[in-house]
Amino acid sequence: MRWLASWESFVRVVEEGSMAAAARRLDCTRAQVSKQVGELEQAFGVRLFERSTRKLVLTPSGEIFYRHALQALDVVDGAELAVRNVDEVPRGVLRIGASAVFGRQCVAPFVPQLLACYPELECELILSDERVDLAEASLDLALRMTHSPPEDAVSRLLLVLRRVICASPAYLATHGRPQLPAELAAHQCFSHLLSDGGVWRLRDGQGDEIEVPIHSRLRFNDIGSTLDAVRAGQGIAILPTYLCGDALARGELETLLDTYEPQVDFGRNLYACYLPGRGRLPAVRAFLNEFQAWLSPVPPWERYGR
Repeated sequence: MRWLASWESFVRVVEEGSMAAAARRLDCTRAQVSKQVGELEQAFGVRLFERSTRKLVLTPSGEIFYRHALQALDVVDGAELAVRNVDEVPRGVLRIGASAVFGRQCVAPFVPQLLACYPELECELILSDERVDLAEASLDLALRMTHSPPEDAVSRLLLVLRRVICASPAYLATHGRPQLPAELAAHQCFSHLLSDGGVWRLRDGQGDEIEVPIHSRLRFNDIGSTLDAVRAGQGIAILPTYLCGDALARGELETLLDTYEPQVDFGRNLYACYLPGRGRLPAVRAFLNEFQAWLSPVPPWERYGR
């Protein structure tokens, strides 16, 4: 399939913005990429790029071919995956991306269970708080907490993550337990730099939303540091249960204002994201099925007191 390499080179030039960058991505020379693109233009009898000293710009013909080339390469990729995995047995290396805290707390404990079910499978867990490109990082799937999953990937909603208001018994013994949201103003509450902006939004049992200004002399952009401060008795915070569930189960933290539900937009939905075609991989399907079963009917980190 000689044409396949030329089509892939063309797509990589569009994505990377230059033939030199595409060559680095494809691990070949710039001359090879230039030759392949030239052969495509000669075969089609049209120019695919307008060339200048600074950048390459797709011509109208190039834009049309790019859309069709993407679809064709996806079909080829799917066919290759189907042939290689005809027996449907999960095997080989599965690369999974996740945020650092969620990955350590929730994905790492689950992976050994997955591997025990599939002896021919290996896993690589890539933890990073940066938004990693699935293709560039060669990830088979990524677990992302977001309201806006990537548009260039297939996204499957796994769970709406729950958050609770909590504090340590030592803090409550010293400062008292707030009984109403308005009483939070008299307490040291931890604000998250990336989300709440100094105001907590809570929803009561009737569905009405309440905005509570909170006082926060110490603010974090790292949720793990917030947990450490709350466990140390330094104040009150809204924390995801996947992070504070163990501390609640051990009695190190207590929930407050349980009839009010925190309304947090930042990282509320947990999605499994993967590139088109990857969902057909037996290893990806096995992970999704087993992880979903592990989360149901109640996530392990919320099984305290049950």
